[in-house]
Parts: sequence; structure tokens; C-alpha cells
Amino acid sequence: MTLVTVFALLLSYLLGSIPAAAWVARARGVDIRTVGSGNSGATNVLRSVGKGPALAVALFDILKGALAVWIAHALGLDGLWSALCGLAAVIGHNYSPFLGFRGGKGVATSFGTLAAIDPVVGLCAFAVGIFTMWLTRFVSAGSIVAAALAALLVIVMQRPVWMIVIVLILSGQLIWLHRENIARLHAGKERRLGEKVT
Repeated sequence: MTLVTVFALLLSYLLGSIPAAAWVARARGVDIRTVGSGNSGATNVLRSVGKGPALAVALFDILKGALAVWIAHALGLDGLWSALCGLAAVIGHNYSPFLGFRGGKGVATSFGTLAAIDPVVGLCAFAVGIFTMWLTRFVSAGSIVAAALAALLVIVMQRPVWMIVIVLILSGQLIWLHRENIARLHAGKERRLGEKVT
């Protein structure tokens, strides 16, 4: 590993760790860690603060993942290391030092990373995820289905081995962080899109 590679990975982690959801909510007088799911993500902002702030957070979180990959490319790193920088951004989002190594579930940042790595796979997963959310009104269901589809697509489309491994890690981490949501879905207790926190 060169110094440029180490710098890119650290920068990507720090970029990913910027807790936009927590800071936006705090500006509205809400501690995102104490309401709803407690996650620092756009869905919790939507339920606790509103649509406008949630959209801004979602776009910023997507950009974090994409920027990490693009910056790595700009620094001359190859596809593998650029993808690893995207993964570092997702890890930073999920385990932010600004929030005591807590964070969100990495859905938006994972999508930004995936879209920058492979736009075709990223857009297909995004479209199916959004359709699933619209159909079921469950954000978690859409996120899980999109993650599973992305993992399937990179294998079926015979992407490079390094890309398959990175996407499997991204998808596996996302699904694992949604394990409580899966349990609530199974029990019929998951909140639907648009429901406010109480």
C-alpha cells in the first residue's frame, strides 16, 4: 500500500463518517440517536424531522459514497482500491467517530458507492428498491431487496471477482444491519413509510 492509498482510504472513511442526519436533526432541536430507530440516517430524519431535511440527508449520504470512489480514481487508484474507498465511506457512515462509532445502516452511502463502481448494477438495484418501497411502504424491505439484487446482478453479469467480493460485502453488511427490521417485518411490527415516530 502506498501513502496515496492510505490517504485515500482514511479520507474516504472520514468523508463517510460525516453524520449529516444527526447534524441536520440537531439543527431542528432533535437528537436523532434518541428518537425512532436511533439510527443516523435519512429514514429516521424523515420520521422525526420531515421530508425536506430527509431528502437533503439522503442526497448527501449518496454523494459520500460516490465521492469516495471518484476521489480515489482522481488520485490514480485502480478499480479495486477505488471500490475499497467506497466501502471505507460506508463503514465510516455506519460507525462514525463523531457519534461514538454509531451511525446509520449505510443504505444511501452503499448506493452511492455501487453507482460509482458500476452504474448499471447501481441503477437497477435502485429502481427495484424504490419500487419495492412504493409497493410495500417499507423502506427496510426495499433496502434489503435492492442489496440482494445487487449481489445477484454482479454474479450473473460476471463482473470482475474483486467487484463481486466488494458488492457482496456491501450487501451482506446492509442486510445484517437490518436484522432487527427483518424480525419486525416477520412479526408485522415494522413501521411503514410516512409513519411518524412517537
